[in-house]
Amino acid sequence: MNLDLSGKTALVCGSTQGIGKATAIALAKMGANIILLSRNEEKLKSVLKELDQTDNQKHDYMCADFSQENGISSIAEEIKSKKVHILINNTGGPAGGPIASADGDDFVAAFKMHLVANQQLSQAVIDNMKASCFGRIINILSTSVKVPINGLGVSNTIRGAVASWSKTMANELGAHGITVNNVLPGFTSTNRLSTLITKKAQTQNVSEEQIANSMLNSVPAKRFGKAEEVANAIAFLCSPAAAYINGVNVPVDGGRTGTL
Repeated sequence: MNLDLSGKTALVCGSTQGIGKATAIALAKMGANIILLSRNEEKLKSVLKELDQTDNQKHDYMCADFSQENGISSIAEEIKSKKVHILINNTGGPAGGPIASADGDDFVAAFKMHLVANQQLSQAVIDNMKASCFGRIINILSTSVKVPINGLGVSNTIRGAVASWSKTMANELGAHGITVNNVLPGFTSTNRLSTLITKKAQTQNVSEEQIANSMLNSVPAKRFGKAEEVANAIAFLCSPAAAYINGVNVPVDGGRTGTL
């Protein structure tokens, strides 16, 4: 099975922590050159030191804040010059809360940070992918794409929009050797999960332990996932071995999602 990414360059968003960082580390171990992308330069420099270089890879980083109006457009030309073969779209999810109480601005902000940002980044890398006859675009979404999650109204909505965008992109780019897939993490031990547990505990006036146990009981594996386990699925989809997997949603959730 060909998992070698030597000579390929991967742009990994949100790569200073959690799933993004684990993905960058995994792709580097497969031989890829990594470009880290996040808004915290000090953290980027720290992660850069952790990336494997045994295949003489050349790693780099870029700073961008997706919440800013010109966060991506200001560095789009620089991204084009990097000749990226693999794009990992990974942005922190919108704040939790019921959809009925969400403001219109909440949806607009989330739409820009997720779908519009993904579109701008993809446009910056697609030409090189076509020229190389090799491209991988992986979007880190949520199992809410299959089954909406209670209390995540804005996130459920935006994740669904990105999934439809992704499928459309997959259909358009497949003939060029480019695949576009979504990875759907379940309950994964990251800062995002800790924040959601805390908020739910406060809202329901119960302990965080009770909320965590309730979540664990809904997972057949009876444990939370590790960022590295999600990263392994992402890394496989980036490999030459996954060339015929295109336009799909892949849950990595210990069996929790209640649908095929």
